[in-house]
Amino acid sequence: MDFSAVRASIAAADDLLRLIATRPVDVNDPDWMAKLQAAPPAVDEAGVRAETTAALEVLLEAYETASLRAEVREIFRAYPSFRWAVGLPMEWATAAEFRRRLILVSARDQGADPRDELVEIWALCARARELGIDVEPVLGEVADMSADVDHYGFGSMRTLITRGREG
Repeated sequence: MDFSAVRASIAAADDLLRLIATRPVDVNDPDWMAKLQAAPPAVDEAGVRAETTAALEVLLEAYETASLRAEVREIFRAYPSFRWAVGLPMEWATAAEFRRRLILVSARDQGADPRDELVEIWALCARARELGIDVEPVLGEVADMSADVDHYGFGSMRTLITRGREG
């Protein structure tokens, strides 16, 4: 698969999103958290929701193909503001949606901080269990898709995904 058009779209969005992602936050302002929560999502503020949503769908579909996974991971590493801003809808209720979210975590390949990724994995697994979803087979399947490289000395993505059993 040729990702050149998707990569170009992501690069343009990443440039716009970087302005938002790196904007200083005045934590001395007593209302800083409320202001952050009231702000529109970064993809909306940057006017790139349609492009980033389409690109994310292409990347997640491609991640299902073993030969494309390394390239998808590299795209997420190359465009950190895109990686930070893009996501799936907050509400979900099915095993397929749980799997899709774990695939996104796997594709981000530890993101900027594997501890954040682990917390997200635990939260996803906790929510899935509340919904009555059997997390074990999904964790195993997505762990098998995940990279074995330990970028930060905290364990590989494969290891982090399997740690979802702990949460």
